[in-house]
Amino acid sequence: MTTVTSPGTITATTTAAITATIARELGVGEQQVAATVRLLDEGNTVPFIARYRKEITGGLDDSQLRTLDTRLTYLRELEDRRATVLAAIEEQGKLTDDLRGQILACTTKARLEDLYLPFKSTRRTKATIAREAGLEPLVEALLGDCATDPADLASGYVTEGFADAKSVLTGARAIVLDEIATDADLVGEVRERFFGTGTMAAGVVEGRENSPEAQKYRDYFEFSEPFTDLPSHRILALLRGEHEGVLQLNLDPGDDTVYQGMIADARGLAPRGDAADKFRAECVRYGWRTKLQISSGVDVRMRLKEKADAQAVEVFARNLHDLLLAAPAGQRATLGLDPGYAHGVKCAVVDSTGKVLDTAVVYPHQPRNRWSESSDVLARLCARYNVELMAVGNGTASRETEKLAREISDTVSTATGTRPTPVVVSEAGASVYSASELAAEEFPDMDVALRGAVSIARRLQDPLAELVKIDPKSIGVGQYQHDVNQVMLAGGLDDVVEDAVNSVGVDVNTASAPLLRRVAGISATVAENIVRYREEHG
Repeated sequence: MTTVTSPGTITATTTAAITATIARELGVGEQQVAATVRLLDEGNTVPFIARYRKEITGGLDDSQLRTLDTRLTYLRELEDRRATVLAAIEEQGKLTDDLRGQILACTTKARLEDLYLPFKSTRRTKATIAREAGLEPLVEALLGDCATDPADLASGYVTEGFADAKSVLTGARAIVLDEIATDADLVGEVRERFFGTGTMAAGVVEGRENSPEAQKYRDYFEFSEPFTDLPSHRILALLRGEHEGVLQLNLDPGDDTVYQGMIADARGLAPRGDAADKFRAECVRYGWRTKLQISSGVDVRMRLKEKADAQAVEVFARNLHDLLLAAPAGQRATLGLDPGYAHGVKCAVVDSTGKVLDTAVVYPHQPRNRWSESSDVLARLCARYNVELMAVGNGTASRETEKLAREISDTVSTATGTRPTPVVVSEAGASVYSASELAAEEFPDMDVALRGAVSIARRLQDPLAELVKIDPKSIGVGQYQHDVNQVMLAGGLDDVVEDAVNSVGVDVNTASAPLLRRVAGISATVAENIVRYREEHG
């Protein structure tokens, strides 16, 4: 009797195997991996382990720890699925020692699913019906040395549901196609060749050539590139163009005869010069066209999307890292300007610690064109609060507002001897923050539009401290953010924020609760308590 581990149960032996695998992949000791796994299972975060548990992990750095965490999750999911598959096949009474060995040897989820495919409980198929009608002996005769005309052989198997020799042969072919589609080794070989040598071709959908939506995809109207050469942004663009009904994608596997030859060799369907050669050839052709080409195409799409997601998240993470760790302007009084036309330029003055001192809305641009009046208001604000910096958002009307700021800088400089320096900053995510629950708690009585100006001013003073308040996906650090796997994107960007905060550190006397929450070892509750204590005791 073969013993099968219950799904969801990871034995000590399995844990040891996972530990050994990760240690080999990372090139570190098994004791280091085992110790890190225990820390992760206790709920410790990667930044915390990297900074405060080096003596336990043997000095593993952030990158190694994140790779370890990712692989640990994958391998545990693989083991859990392996146990489920073994239990399901054993319940059917079909778990042989050889099959068990193959399943236990699986190192990827894809290979495991290939082996499980013949044993999945599925709906009744043409192959199932043909087997129930007793057509398997006919299949064996047709695939052996066949000297009799297949139609004559099939006439002896006419039964309910298979009224004539033609329908019987169709049923026999369905059985062969099912065996082709569930041959794990063959499916894997074809899939790898398809991905390794195939090409993505794209063309415009007929009738959409001149539509407004089609113009941004014009480069792909006549396009072809190997799957292995496609970069992330191109994959995402092609998939979006297809989703919007502009592009028609075609996965070109290459020479069909190569794949048909692989099928013929693997299943014993090569020509023999006998009466059943035509039947075998049809099985090979149908097996490729209706089974393996389709399943391999689905796999290629999935792999391309996974590749695109991984590369895109890497770009997002790199850009976010650079943005978060941009040099802060420091603790200097700053005037934040959120540009706009009809709704005016929203203004907020914050002191050296980021505390809001004053707000205003001016209308220097069209349609009101109150340039002089706006200039006077901003000049008075700068002079009154000794403003040293003017942070100008880079959105709509940014250039015109920067011009106004430079004019004010000259005016204030002449009058007071202090010259406020205008700086254009990214306002990505400012509107998201201004309407957030966090902003409402921080500024309950302030207009939503003015909150954005506060955020713009503060992100010039200290980009990291301000940007941690905003969902990383809203900061504008990459393209196609809505096309990327959202869970992967959120996790990857959160990791970057954590690493950035913990590498720089925070000033416990001025850091906001959202910033303190990102510090390794500080929970949300502890962060709130720190801020509350600071407010009460200074």
